[in-house]
Amino acid sequence: MKDAHSTRAGTAALVLTGGGARAAYQVGLLRCLVRHMPEAPLPIITGVSAGAINAVHLAAHKGSLREAVDDLTGLWAHLEPGSIYRAGGVALSGNMLRWGLRLLSGGSRHGPKVESLLDSEPLRGTLEQALATVDGEVQGIDENLTDGDLQAIALSTLNYTTSSTVTWVQGRGFESWERPRRRGVATRITIDHIMASAALPLVFPAIRLGDSYFGDGGVRLSTPLAPAIHLGADRILAISTRYRKSREESRAALVTGYPPPVQVAGNLMNAIFLDAIDQDARNLKRINQLVRACPDAALGLRPIKILVLRPSIDLGQLAAEYEPKLPRAFRFLSRGLGTRQTRSPDFLSMLMFQPDYLTRLIEIGEADAEAQKHEILELLTGD
Repeated sequence: MKDAHSTRAGTAALVLTGGGARAAYQVGLLRCLVRHMPEAPLPIITGVSAGAINAVHLAAHKGSLREAVDDLTGLWAHLEPGSIYRAGGVALSGNMLRWGLRLLSGGSRHGPKVESLLDSEPLRGTLEQALATVDGEVQGIDENLTDGDLQAIALSTLNYTTSSTVTWVQGRGFESWERPRRRGVATRITIDHIMASAALPLVFPAIRLGDSYFGDGGVRLSTPLAPAIHLGADRILAISTRYRKSREESRAALVTGYPPPVQVAGNLMNAIFLDAIDQDARNLKRINQLVRACPDAALGLRPIKILVLRPSIDLGQLAAEYEPKLPRAFRFLSRGLGTRQTRSPDFLSMLMFQPDYLTRLIEIGEADAEAQKHEILELLTGD
């Protein structure tokens, strides 16, 4: 892979979006990619939310890309809810009780402190086992940067203190950027950066980085392709975990009567974390058309090839089949929020870290990539 990004085809970037447990789908696509192109040139890797876990794993792995994907597959195939969060009856009931007491306290400073619905500390342990770290810093990234296999790794987070998006970058030969409510900052990636990027609001606790608290970077990331473009990408392979419905499917009712809380939450999560990639890709294609039509007036803009891959089936609807296997306490709560009243529990799918569900997502991702392998290889080779 050394210097593969310096070919005539330009610089390729892999953009991994969020979606919680749905990020297992990305692994399936990568499995297909390395089968057909074991040394695929991916010098720039960006991730947000659960996609940040996959991004760092790839960027820090000291073996080949194929070996990195094989290890990543093993990680996801053996995950379970207890690997990500504590959802036992005692822990969950305690958090719900504290929330209730907090509401009754009227905001008193003496009221109980509530940080999140679920405790994500098990995720920290999972990451520490999967990634080589020293004092929390992820090892392997520097070595890949030095060898030329990697140009940059970037993770996006939301600074709750300032309400701005911060993209943390470990790379070489890049300039930090600052735009309204978003900026890129040089750093050395740590477990805390991954934890912050993957901290679903209210569900998982925010993570302290420096003097501020950070959460899921997808919350205000209206331009998820921007970090890769700032880092010099000419070609972008983006993996979304959002199913694109047909016109008929989009008109079909998913609930009967008043929407339950989980249906509302699912719509919010999709709008916040998964819809932005589609709008950003459309804008990029329009800019490409303008640049090609009026190159003299491009004002420094350059055409950037973009391919967005997505599931061929609705991963939210699929999650309903695996709901009975969730931990009892969490299943009781989710049903109380209405998971049985909707045909597409999208919110639940983000927390569905069931081994059988994750394995199925990997299989779907691999099959979807196989169906589009020609487009993928064309993008990465520049042919």
